Formats: sequence, structure tokens, C-alpha cells
Amino acid sequence: MSKNYQRPNRRDALLGDREGAYAIARHVRMAPQKVRRVVDVVRGMNVPDALNTLKFAPQAASEPVYKVIASAVANAESTESLHANDLYVSQIFVDEGVTMRRIRARAKGSASRILKRASHITAVVEPQENRGPIPPATQVVTMRWDDPRLSGDEKAEAKKEAAKQAVKDAKAVKDAAAKEAKAAQATKKADKADEVEEKATKKAPAKKVADKTDEEA
Repeated sequence: MSKNYQRPNRRDALLGDREGAYAIARHVRMAPQKVRRVVDVVRGMNVPDALNTLKFAPQAASEPVYKVIASAVANAESTESLHANDLYVSQIFVDEGVTMRRIRARAKGSASRILKRASHITAVVEPQENRGPIPPATQVVTMRWDDPRLSGDEKAEAKKEAAKQAVKDAKAVKDAAAKEAKAAQATKKADKADEVEEKATKKAPAKKVADKTDEEA
């Protein structure tokens, strides 16, 4: 691991300089696909409406999602002095957690695999005044641990730009060489055509002299 790597601040990644709070539920024993069906419903809703919707939703995943949003609201009220009625769910997403692998006995001594999946649920609540598109610099994105945007390593970014420029230069040189080869081939063809024409011009007077000699004879 690079010495320049620094773990990004989670709050800065989720909220940046904006008011609000977040909460994370880790290792929820439900498949991410099933939880995402629920979070897609409440994303962008006001907190009271979202909580009421989850309270009466028939899906089993509505309970952990409800708890995560309620926890984020409690964090906003205690740390940012915000009121629950003034908040909305600005971001909520589900990441895949650790999958436990089990087996089930089948016929003839065989076994089938059972995958017990887990989810990490992240919810962010913000005041209503912050509604709007999230700035690209503060969006949650998946990055490599050595990404220069996280570590602040300007040398890596400079190397990447230098590599891109080198590729462009190599392509330009290749194109120039191809153009020169085409020009040389065209010149060669023109020279060959001139030689053929010159030979034909030399043969024509000799043929005329021969024809005249035959007529005189």
C-alpha cells in the first residue's frame, strides 16, 4: 500500500460542507437485491413520509431501512440541531456485505450450495433547502485505494497524464509515418509511369524510320 494513501473521511465523502447526517447498518442479513427494492422507493422523500411508507411496507427489508433512516435523523437532531420534519432522504444506497456459504445435502451423497448474503445500508438526510443535484466532487463513488483523488498523490496524476500524452505522440508519429509511406509509394508510381512513357517515346521514332525504309525499298 502506498505511503501517501489516506483513508477518506466518510462524512466528507457523503455530505461535504453541507448540513445533514448519515447512518450505516452493516452486515444486515438480507440480500442487497431485495433491500434495493425498498430503498429505491424512499430515496428523495421527506423523512416523515419515508418513515410512514416503510412502517406499512410489506417487504421484510423495510424494517432495517426504517431503522437506518431513523438513526440518521437522530444523528442530525443531536449533532446538527436539525428537526426531523425539515429533513429529506438525499442519499440511500446498499452495498454487498460478506456472503456466508453453506451446503444442503442432496441425493446420492451430493450437496448444493446455499449463499447467505448480507448488506450494508447507508442513509443520508439533509435539510429541504439542500434539495438539488449533488456536486460531483461530493458524490459517493467507488474508487481504488491508490486512486490519486483519494490519496492526494499528484505524482500519480502527472504520470497518468504523461502516459496519455505519450500515447497521443506515438499515434501522431505513426500517422505521419503512414502518410510518408503513402507519399513515397505515389512518387514511385509516378516515376514508373514516366519511365514507361519515355520508353514509348523512344520506340516511336525508331518505328517510323523502319517503316520509311520499307517504303523506299
